[in-house]
Amino acid sequence: MNVLFLCTGNSCRSILAEATFNHLAPAGLRAMSAGSHPTGTVHPRSLALLRREGISVEGLSSKSWEALPVVPDVVITVCASAAGETCPAYLGPALRSHWGVEDPAKATGSEREIDRAFETAYRLLRHRIEAFLALPPDRLSHDPVAFKRELDRIGEMSV
Repeated sequence: MNVLFLCTGNSCRSILAEATFNHLAPAGLRAMSAGSHPTGTVHPRSLALLRREGISVEGLSSKSWEALPVVPDVVITVCASAAGETCPAYLGPALRSHWGVEDPAKATGSEREIDRAFETAYRLLRHRIEAFLALPPDRLSHDPVAFKRELDRIGEMSV
């Protein structure tokens, strides 16, 4: 199963989700990330946080959803639409869910406060990814309605 984490810039949240998912996922599950308007660079704070967590950053890049290596089975948008951010709408045949996360790249304040925004986004994404990976894949893969319901429920989870 291929999972696409999608947002606008593909520099923070979707990158954190891609790397974390791939770090935790068993064989047969793979994540990728993309943006509808990619910045072209991965935010340095995202890379530093992933390294601190012991998660590989090799191969991570900010890329367009038009350059996906495979067609995703599941697309999870991670933009914070509640904050007025426009979420991209993936038009392929994938099952879709929304897991809104505030954009840490837009955080302001002290260095510590900005680092805390990145940490908050990471912790929320990791919590949701762990819940995703705990789902019984054999049962849910045969029932797309139940699978979507579970993914949407996970998207409502907080830390």
